[in-house]
Amino acid sequence: MSDQRNVETRLSARAIYQTVRHDGEQEMARPIGSLWWSGVAAGIALASSVVAKGLLHMELPDTAWRTPIADLGYCVGFVLVVLGRMQLFTENTITVVLPLMARPSWRALYCTSRLWSVVFVANMVGTFIAAVFVNMAGVDAPDQLHAFNEVAAQGVLGSDWVGNMLRAIPAGFFVAALVWMLPNARGFEIWVIMLPTYLIALGGFAHVVVGSMEVWLLILADHLSVIDGLWGFVAPALVGNVLGGTVLFSLLAYGQVRREI
Repeated sequence: MSDQRNVETRLSARAIYQTVRHDGEQEMARPIGSLWWSGVAAGIALASSVVAKGLLHMELPDTAWRTPIADLGYCVGFVLVVLGRMQLFTENTITVVLPLMARPSWRALYCTSRLWSVVFVANMVGTFIAAVFVNMAGVDAPDQLHAFNEVAAQGVLGSDWVGNMLRAIPAGFFVAALVWMLPNARGFEIWVIMLPTYLIALGGFAHVVVGSMEVWLLILADHLSVIDGLWGFVAPALVGNVLGGTVLFSLLAYGQVRREI
C-alpha cells in the first residue's frame, strides 16, 4: 500500500516542468545584487569539490581504487550549493530556459541573458577568491596544496578546445537532470545530487565552475597561463555545459510536456 501511495503522489513530468519553470521565473525577477552575491557564494562553496577531492586523494594510498573513492569528494560542493539555494550557472541552463521556451519574447530573452551573465561572472569570481585563499593557506600546508594542484591538473590538462567542449556536454546534461529530479526527491535530495555529480567526476567530464577553480589554482602555481586556462578550458567548458544543459536536456524536457501545458 505504501508503494502504491508513493506512485500516486509522485510528481508527473508536467508538474515537474511547472515547478522548475516557476523557480526560473522567480530567479529572473531577483535584483542583480542578490544574483551577484549568491553567485559569488556558489563559486566559493563549489570550490570545496576540488578541496574535498584533493584531501581524499592525498590521504588514500596510490592504488587502483584511489581515484574512484577520491571522486566522492567532488560531490561535496554541489551538495552545499544546491541545498543552500545558491546561484550556480549550470543549474540555470534549465531553470531560466523553460520560462523562455514557454513564452518566448525579447523581455524573457533579456532576463535570461542578464541572469546568465551575472551568475557566470559571479561564479568565476567566487572560485578565484577560493583559489587565492587555498593558495595562501598552502604555505603552511604544502602537501595539501600539492594534492589540490595534482587533482586540478588531472581535470584541466590533457585535452584540446574541442575535446574540452565535448567533455563538458555530459556534465551540463547531468546537472540539468539533477535539477529536473529534485522536485521528486522528497527526503533523498543528497542522493539525487550525489549520483549525477559523482558520474561527472568518475567520467572525467568538464564542469565549467568546478573547472575554473582548478584553472585558477594552476595559474597561481604557474603551471598554466591565463590565456590557456580561460580560452583553452573555461570557454569550451562553458559552451559544452550550455549545449548539454539547454540544447539537449531542456529541449527534451520541454518537448515531453509541450502538448500538455
